[in-house]
Amino acid sequence: MQLKPQDIVVLLKLVGLKGGWSYRQLAQELFMSIGEVHNALNRAARAQLFDTSENRPRIQALEEFLIHGLKYAFPAERGSITRGTPTAFAASPLNQIISSPDDVNMPVWPDPDGSARGYKLEPLFSSVPKAVKKDKALYELLALVDAIRDGRARERNLAVEHLRDRLRESYASA
Repeated sequence: MQLKPQDIVVLLKLVGLKGGWSYRQLAQELFMSIGEVHNALNRAARAQLFDTSENRPRIQALEEFLIHGLKYAFPAERGSITRGTPTAFAASPLNQIISSPDDVNMPVWPDPDGSARGYKLEPLFSSVPKAVKKDKALYELLALVDAIRDGRARERNLAVEHLRDRLRESYASA
């Protein structure tokens, strides 16, 4: 068993959800198949990142993995300048703290309907640019994760701080 990047996307979607969920709902909102969502949660459960009895992520384990292991398991892949959806420090909440010197130094997920130009940062899963258009909480969590995967020390530290707050807030409300 080996985790796949989409497993993290599914877990982060669950972090932002309040209340119950279904595989069909997750699949529709993440633009994945029901089988992909099911397999993602099975792998996450075997990796101790998902609690099958509670049907929710194990927040402490997920936090530890995202902060200390994600950038090694799923390293950031940069590409050429493209149109896309801003991510990492170029997206909320970090874009309110950190400014990019120019647009081409901005990380973006490739998306022909994107609002910005910058260097391509491959998302954890291909459907991420579509899924985040409908879910601000997921967008912010994935952008923070990308700042950890791709950012410099200051960006990573700020992302870790914000990510911890959001994960712990999710845990408190569960």
